[in-house]
Amino acid sequence: MKLVIQIPCFNEAETLPATLAELPRRVDGFDEVVILVIDDGSTDGTSDVARTHGAHEVVRIPQNSGLAKAFSTGLDTALKLGADVIVNTDGDNQYSGKDIDKLVKPILNREAEMVIGDRHPDSISHFSHLKKRLQSLGSRMVRLVSGTRVPDATSGFRAFSKAAAAQINVLSDYTYTIETIIQAGRRKIPMAFVEVGTNPKTRDSRLVKSDLSYVRRSGMTILRFFAIYNPLKVFMILGGIVFAAGLALGLRYLFFVATGHGAGHVQSVVLSAALLIIGFQVFVLALIADLIGTNRLLLEDILARLRLMPGQGLQGSRDREKEEKEEKEKPGHDAGTPG
Repeated sequence: MKLVIQIPCFNEAETLPATLAELPRRVDGFDEVVILVIDDGSTDGTSDVARTHGAHEVVRIPQNSGLAKAFSTGLDTALKLGADVIVNTDGDNQYSGKDIDKLVKPILNREAEMVIGDRHPDSISHFSHLKKRLQSLGSRMVRLVSGTRVPDATSGFRAFSKAAAAQINVLSDYTYTIETIIQAGRRKIPMAFVEVGTNPKTRDSRLVKSDLSYVRRSGMTILRFFAIYNPLKVFMILGGIVFAAGLALGLRYLFFVATGHGAGHVQSVVLSAALLIIGFQVFVLALIADLIGTNRLLLEDILARLRLMPGQGLQGSRDREKEEKEEKEKPGHDAGTPG
């Protein structure tokens, strides 16, 4: 069993040594622990610091692409390295490395495929009162949309089984935390939540420029993925509103006609007809969107199967190289003799 601990980083040269020092090199239930750093276009030598302080694998993205891209790159790389379980943590040493044992236990016990660390945001001293309230509201909205019981939706300290990681497809360019929970909930990936500790604050968040900006972008993410995973419901509701408005105007016109006052309300007929046609078109779009959504799910299943195929990516290449080397070293093998 192999555990890969991935750390997406952007200019974390100062905080990364403390993060790496706290990570366990041995975890019960695993034969191997690999520490993977994803350097998202850092300009402060984060990659060199990672190698110097014990990271086993470093992947450098040439240009800063955002946390979501770095996280997704980490999952893909971890799967290629042959990970059975993947733990994601932050490079600013926010999360306590000693809690990794607790984080992976539900997966090892086959109780869950995805585990999220619950920081209890209400108890974090350096969070403002407003931020605590926004965290609580955001988690409540994510629970509603995803159909899960997640208590701390924005926690980045989480673990994935190999099967769960293969099904995660991050589309956002902002953050992965909310999107992956919604995906997991909609794909019925078994989830668990464990209490984890946090370390003292080392720096201000680079993701949250302001509370208003974070609320706006997170809200758009929730709405976007609700529409992606519930296209039939979303378009049916929109079409129903438009169609109902058109029907109401039509009935209003008929009322005036019945009472002998229809001559001055021709505009209502025109608007009613337009709204009824638009509403019907939105109903058709709902059916098309639902078919597209079904096709997307099938493509995601195919992608997950490809990610889990043996002999793919880094690990597969290394295994083939090892086999070729062993074949050449066999007694009696002559590289210059065909057959």
